[in-house]
Amino acid sequence: MRTLGNIIWLFCGGLLMGLSWWLVGLIAFVTIIGIPWGRACFVIGVFSFFPFGKEAISRTELDQHNVGTGVLGVVGNIIWFVFAGLWLALGHLVMAIVCFIVIIGIPFGIQHLKLAKLALAPIGKTIIDSDYAQALRSGAI
Repeated sequence: MRTLGNIIWLFCGGLLMGLSWWLVGLIAFVTIIGIPWGRACFVIGVFSFFPFGKEAISRTELDQHNVGTGVLGVVGNIIWFVFAGLWLALGHLVMAIVCFIVIIGIPFGIQHLKLAKLALAPIGKTIIDSDYAQALRSGAI
C-alpha cells in the first residue's frame, strides 16, 4: 500500500516539491556556508518524493543530542526560515489545497501539510521508517 501511495503521490505534487527541495539544496551548496542546509534539503527532498512509510521526528526522540538539537539548531532554523523555509512551506501549502479540492487527494493534502511543517524548521529532525517510529513511541525499543 505504501508503494502505491508513493506512486500516486508523485502525481499529486510530490515530484514538483521534491525537485523544489533539491533546487534549494543546490543553491545552498553553491553558497558554501549553506552546505549543512543543502544536505538537509537533499534528505528531505528524497522524503518529499516518497513520504509514505517514513516519518520526520526530532533527533532528541532518538537520544541523538547534537548541534542541531540545541541553541545552534534554533539559530539554524531561524536562518533557514528566512531564506528558504517559508517558501517551501508555502509550496507544500498550495499543493495541499489543490489536493484537498479533490476528495481522493485528502491523504496527499495531509502529507503536504506535514511536509510544510517540516519545511519551517527542519534542523534537528531526522527521517526514519514509520514502523520504527511507532515502536519507539510505544516503548518497544
